[in-house]
Amino acid sequence: MGLMRVFGIAGWKNSGKTGLATRLVEEFTRRGYRISTIKHAHHDFDIDKVGADSWRHRHAGAHEVVIVSGTRYAIMHELRGAPEPSFEEILGRIGPCDLVLIEGYKREPVPKIEARRLEAAKREPLAPTDPHIVAIAADHAVTNTDLPVFDLDDTVAVADFIARITGLPPRT
Repeated sequence: MGLMRVFGIAGWKNSGKTGLATRLVEEFTRRGYRISTIKHAHHDFDIDKVGADSWRHRHAGAHEVVIVSGTRYAIMHELRGAPEPSFEEILGRIGPCDLVLIEGYKREPVPKIEARRLEAAKREPLAPTDPHIVAIAADHAVTNTDLPVFDLDDTVAVADFIARITGLPPRT
């Protein structure tokens, strides 16, 4: 597959991670890149509706359920007590793309930007204890750091920074 470029967005709950990730996907796609994302959830989640055929297959005991249509496909894999797959295992399932944006996975050793909002669940900075945080995007003034600081809503500047850090080749 060649070089896989990976960049993360870390932060506490309600810190603006999902909004930033969504805007970055839109910006990189607008620039002509193929972007994939991985979102880590810290709680039980479900993506199919109760009573749907896929739900029925899964609840009947299927190990994996694949839903395929003319516009998309999804694979649901039930762990059924097995340990959560490692970050590397999940990354290995991603198809070829120009950049993988990771939301969550705070402690993985990939370059990442820390999202900060005043309304976040916690306000304790992650950057001082995570050497993989290479920048901060915040909705407020940030002091006491040598890292580059971006406005949380300045998607173009953050995208330019990520492209530079990951070595994303320019699109012409």
